[in-house]
Amino acid sequence: RLSCIRNNTWLASCGVLSSGLAVLSSFGLMLFCGVPFVVTVANAPFLILGVGVDDMFIMIASWEQSLRRKDKSNVKSLLAETYAEAALSVTITTLTDVLAFFIGTWTAFPSVRSFCLYTGTAFVFCYVYTLTFFGAVLVLNHKREQGNRHWLTCMRVDVGEDQAENCLYNACCIGSGSRQPSEPEGEHPMSIFFQKYYGPFVTNKWIKLLLVLLYGAYLGGSIYGCTQIREGIDLRNLANDDSYVIPYYDDDEKYFSTYGPRVMVVITESVDYWNESVRLGIESCVQNLE
Repeated sequence: RLSCIRNNTWLASCGVLSSGLAVLSSFGLMLFCGVPFVVTVANAPFLILGVGVDDMFIMIASWEQSLRRKDKSNVKSLLAETYAEAALSVTITTLTDVLAFFIGTWTAFPSVRSFCLYTGTAFVFCYVYTLTFFGAVLVLNHKREQGNRHWLTCMRVDVGEDQAENCLYNACCIGSGSRQPSEPEGEHPMSIFFQKYYGPFVTNKWIKLLLVLLYGAYLGGSIYGCTQIREGIDLRNLANDDSYVIPYYDDDEKYFSTYGPRVMVVITESVDYWNESVRLGIESCVQNLE
């Protein structure tokens, strides 16, 4: 927004900061509990950032809707309605993510188990910080707007007064007010697109039939793809970089990859090796296996 009052730069920054706090809290707790930190865990912050920013947009959208319907001076009522609309969506998405990663801790691979523990715990912290820290930031930002304070300096600014001919000065130093009745909040272009164009388009009976057919083809292709999945994983990537198995896998691939895996046969019963016929039988068995 061009208004120096209604600019929400700090609000968006605090939403990203909330995700960062979740990552720090999760990593700190897991390291304190002695969970090994493997190289794959370094990818977790990007996942948390994506979910945290998504939750931030949901919270801000619900807050904006509450501002249109409720008394702007009643902060408790505004925040209550915001949580009533946003908390359910945020809770469901967080719950499914947390369950997915905590189920992944049942795997036999220690590195995957560590990655799922770190990431699942970070999702929990992200949820807590979104509903506590970011909710408080929403209220503080609202009070700043109600007080007609600059988004960067938090100093009071003049509202609706043309003090200079410089457009840049007017945009940075003169506010348009905190959602004044004379300037109602306009709908987002994306909302208008889905309401006026996309919604009527997909509710057409022929489009609905086409979508059902497309979904059926997608579902059939997905089922066929599941039957074609083959397990394949490079065990080298599941170990720490300083692990002793890394040189082993490198040398095994370099010198012995053309020979295939080594096959051993163990005879668990007692054998009379002094008996020539027994030795010939073992030799014949080995030749058959080869």
